[in-house]
Amino acid sequence: MSSYAIRDSATMLRRNLLHVVRYPSMTAGVLLIPVFMMLLFRYAFGATLGAGIGTGTGGYINYLTPGIIVLAVSSASVSTAVAVNTDMTEGIINRFRTMAIARVSVLTGHVVGSVIQTVAGAVVVTGLALAVGFRPTAGPAGWLGAIGLVVLLAFACTWVSVALGLLSPNPQGASNSPLPLALLPFLGSTFVPAQAMAPGLRWFAEYQPFTPVIETLRSLLLGTPAGDKPAIACAWCAGLGVAGYLSSRALFNRGAGHSQ
Repeated sequence: MSSYAIRDSATMLRRNLLHVVRYPSMTAGVLLIPVFMMLLFRYAFGATLGAGIGTGTGGYINYLTPGIIVLAVSSASVSTAVAVNTDMTEGIINRFRTMAIARVSVLTGHVVGSVIQTVAGAVVVTGLALAVGFRPTAGPAGWLGAIGLVVLLAFACTWVSVALGLLSPNPQGASNSPLPLALLPFLGSTFVPAQAMAPGLRWFAEYQPFTPVIETLRSLLLGTPAGDKPAIACAWCAGLGVAGYLSSRALFNRGAGHSQ
């Protein structure tokens, strides 16, 4: 990327971060889901589920938190898709195209801004978890690995949500299109191990993208054996990120062609 494109991308990033600060309702609304789920399963269902998987209530919050962090990352895809679609449908992109700015900077600003917002949300959720009893055993290497995995997942989910936002006809549609992505952690090992599920659901939970990510994050924060899960998690994140990037670029360029 040229220095010209980097400068324009930084300008677009600043623009998107200012939108987040001025209009925080979407960010707050997205954070409500993981926060509510953490409190609900910590205090309403924690004792029962903890006993079922062989831990007490205190142990269950340790099991639960990594999955809720991943849920916070996937839930942020909704606000990203809406923001991208709003720019595309309200005419601001056409104005950008008449200006001497690098075309790549528009999507780059959205993606980097959304990743920063998503990681900040994950930090808030982690802080809440620590306040209600989460006690990780990770050392510095474990925390660095966990942060890296969250950032990698955030990039993957963001590129997919950008593509979904570009594909949607309006902001209302964009708010619904990422819901399958946002809900996938519910069908993974967020709340109970995949082995405890019914056979059909167990198979889906084991082979969908978010379960290896959750299990890897859990092993990094709690020091449990990870097996081959880290490699599978990174492969899923890389695959989703590349697919989202290529789709976003194609959709954005197609929109540019249609607008000219």
